[in-house]
Amino acid sequence: NCFILCKASDSMGLTGQLVKMLLYTEVTRYLDFKVVEGSFVYKGGKIYKVPSTETEALASNLMGMFEKRRFRKFLVFVANFDENDPKTFEGVDPKTTTMRDVYKKFDLGQDVIDFTGHALALYRTDDYLDVPCLETINRIKLYSESLARYGKSPYLYPLYGLGELPQGFARLSAIYGGTYMLNKPVDEIVMEGGKVIGVKSEGEVARCKQLICDPSYIPDRVRKAGQVIRVICILSHPIKNTNDANSCQIIIPQNQVNRNSDIYVCMISYAHNVAAQGKYIAIVSTTVETSEPENEIEPALELLEPIDQKFVAISDLYEPTDDGTESQIFASRSYDATTHFETTCNDIKDIYKRMTGSDFDFENMKRKQNDVFGEDEQ
Repeated sequence: NCFILCKASDSMGLTGQLVKMLLYTEVTRYLDFKVVEGSFVYKGGKIYKVPSTETEALASNLMGMFEKRRFRKFLVFVANFDENDPKTFEGVDPKTTTMRDVYKKFDLGQDVIDFTGHALALYRTDDYLDVPCLETINRIKLYSESLARYGKSPYLYPLYGLGELPQGFARLSAIYGGTYMLNKPVDEIVMEGGKVIGVKSEGEVARCKQLICDPSYIPDRVRKAGQVIRVICILSHPIKNTNDANSCQIIIPQNQVNRNSDIYVCMISYAHNVAAQGKYIAIVSTTVETSEPENEIEPALELLEPIDQKFVAISDLYEPTDDGTESQIFASRSYDATTHFETTCNDIKDIYKRMTGSDFDFENMKRKQNDVFGEDEQ
């Protein structure tokens, strides 16, 4: 009853919500992953390993001696924090105290705030500072717990590239009776009485009651919300100051380069079966803020020199103009500049709620052992 129009993703690493989706749906049966070897943050023209444990905080060159001790206390507070146990709050009300006030409580400086909010909590802007701190604390806990689980970084990347993700979900959907029409042009979205009833392709109509698609299929139902610049760089060397890592994520916080949004760098290599032996692929991305986008990502490109070859793409960002409940056409948002899929997962949950009228719940997503092949629970 539902028709989905699909196109490929160009985001990068996996963490948090997407990993949950992969595990709970058991798509992991069709995928192999490798840990991204390092997580780094940019400060003053150099990159440093992101400290997320007490030991790393004390050893980090990102901070001075006294700042290290204050940040260590902050990490201990986050690690011990339990939203269901007021004894762990230490005077912080997770539903009313802002994150800005939490930082003040531990007397953390601006540089520490930058890498905590953007490289640990993975926020794109500083808007989070003036909202209740609970989500930020949980994000930092997730980062630390993921790092503890995977070792070198909290990020995973699928062997053979991100194309394996839609392939894995396609196999799972086929088990549940999903049908695929590949390499088919979309001639028309067929409407009746203001509601979608099908998709026309080469004279045939695939009928449906609901349609999910990206903005490119319905230009009259979306609006432009900005632009993203992405630069794919081919290298013959690992990135400097990353301990010769075969893969890594680098986040350049907005304040470090006088911008309103972060710059992201994700580097993968032959180790992930996505490049020739001895070759590395680095993808730089950010939200466009000026009329000269390539100049905006220059701080990131300088970290990658020398670059064998680069490919620049500037894409428009679109978002739906309505929630789709009247037409039953549910559009996703365009992929933003982030490299970790958290915003994409939020979009998936938003589409789910618009389609079903109820919130997406990870726990309810866990399939019963007797339901592996779509059979009813015995």
